[in-house]
Amino acid sequence: MRRRPGTTLPVQTNYPSTPAARTRWIVAQRRAAPSKNRLDPSRPYAYMSETEISPLGTEIPTATIFLTNRECPYRCLMCDLWMNTTDTTVPSGAIAAQIRHALEKMPEFGAGDPSFLAKSQVKLYNAGSFADPKAIPHGDYAEISETVAAFGRVVVECHPALIGPRLLDFQGRLNGRFEVAIGLETAQPETLDKLNKRFTLAEFKAAAALLQQNQIDLRVFLLLNPPFMDPGESVDWAKRSLDVSFDAGASTCCMIPTRAGNGAMEQLAADRLFIKPTLSSLEETVEYGIRLGRGRVFADLWDAEQFYSCTCSADRVRRLETMNRTQSIPPPVHCESCTQIG
Repeated sequence: MRRRPGTTLPVQTNYPSTPAARTRWIVAQRRAAPSKNRLDPSRPYAYMSETEISPLGTEIPTATIFLTNRECPYRCLMCDLWMNTTDTTVPSGAIAAQIRHALEKMPEFGAGDPSFLAKSQVKLYNAGSFADPKAIPHGDYAEISETVAAFGRVVVECHPALIGPRLLDFQGRLNGRFEVAIGLETAQPETLDKLNKRFTLAEFKAAAALLQQNQIDLRVFLLLNPPFMDPGESVDWAKRSLDVSFDAGASTCCMIPTRAGNGAMEQLAADRLFIKPTLSSLEETVEYGIRLGRGRVFADLWDAEQFYSCTCSADRVRRLETMNRTQSIPPPVHCESCTQIG
């Protein structure tokens, strides 16, 4: 029987009902996951040069830098980013040094061509919140802003509870556009609560409104088929979550197929409370978002091979790559095997 819309799967594990207890449970499950990587606080743990299509259909050169900094205090249920964080706040000046190092290693950005950088963007992703002073020292904002001053757009990520004066201060130091990414994950209230995100849908909307009032662009990260959600409703809720994000003023949404790998997710999978999403459901969701025409919609295809389930899987990933690159809908993938299965 189809479950009543908006419900979550019954909890058949010892997953706690309060945020503090959930945090302890989530951290305890890490014993089944790889331990933290040893990181140099003067170096980002990763960086890459990529392109992203603009709202006008042109390619935006993008420097994406994954900063090394203190672990996020919000222990979200599905997060594995803690594996590349430190236990203590990094020294003053370390973040700007990391950015300079990454840009120097990417010649197109390190060359410092003002006309090129003005048409480019830099994403400063820190596995948490840019406005968390224990992760990114507030006193370093001046040096960080000087380091990225030539870019036409700077993107950071932040928890809704920390969106306020510190981000506005940083915005005031920039020459180009400022964009903040929020991990809403889902607009399904019960599931959002169980993810231990520590904010409500109303608080997300309030944070989004504050960004909009201050001419700060909004990017939203969403999950496809998060734990506790009935898999039969995951696509519908992903579509609703796109609607909610665009209603809140988002210009960009990134759809992430929920992955295991942090210990907690493996335990939920063993309890049949988490099932990996399919590539076809990711296609359907992203296609829906692009057809809305309300903003850009991207599929997160990192480690997409773990979602392969058929000989057509590689073709589906290539189709999603085309959607990411063009924001248009290519012909569907026809597969007799998938039709017979589904």
